[in-house]
Amino acid sequence: MPSLDPNALIRPYRSADRDAVADVCVRTAHNGGDSRALYPDQRLMPSLFAEPYCHFDPDLAFVLDDGTGRAVGYIVGTADTERFVKDFRRSWIPRLAHRYPEPAAPPRTPTEEMIRLLHHPERMLVPELAAYPAHLHIDLLPPWQGQGHGRRLMHTFLDALRGQGVQAVHLGMVTVNTAARAFYDRVGFHEIPVADAGPLTYLGRATARERAADLSRA
Repeated sequence: MPSLDPNALIRPYRSADRDAVADVCVRTAHNGGDSRALYPDQRLMPSLFAEPYCHFDPDLAFVLDDGTGRAVGYIVGTADTERFVKDFRRSWIPRLAHRYPEPAAPPRTPTEEMIRLLHHPERMLVPELAAYPAHLHIDLLPPWQGQGHGRRLMHTFLDALRGQGVQAVHLGMVTVNTAARAFYDRVGFHEIPVADAGPLTYLGRATARERAADLSRA
């Protein structure tokens, strides 16, 4: 296994990281790979899967710094999915609606599919996930994968959640992204059965590292 880059460090997100975090999101948003050919507007995917978390839950946003101040990976999320959805509906959609108006007809392109998701944040309220109130997104640029940085980011995030009294967290991943699934399995996540999950697989675990296996058996 490759060793950790000695210059890389994990630190809290700061506003100057916005463009770098957006770039990481775009370059990993298509089943773990570059999404630029699929979604030409490079603000779209970060507007869904990175920036609102940095805005509403900045204390749960962490980046992998390459040692020069540049973010080459990140983990973001929320401690309370229900509250996040309300915030997203109330104040995030209005700030983006002029750029991404909701399509009047059924989506016909990948971009329109993502815009539809933007306007329906209630999709995140999945009954089977009620015992896992927090959720997260984690991404690293390919050269920084496979070195243990993802595990370090995850532990930093779990520790922060636990510090807020949150006992369990979930995530939704595209099922075909088998490399991501292997990573989540290694860091203690287990599958949560969800009816009509579509192209997604939902995973969860306890925030306490020593309790992850116990929750998976519950």
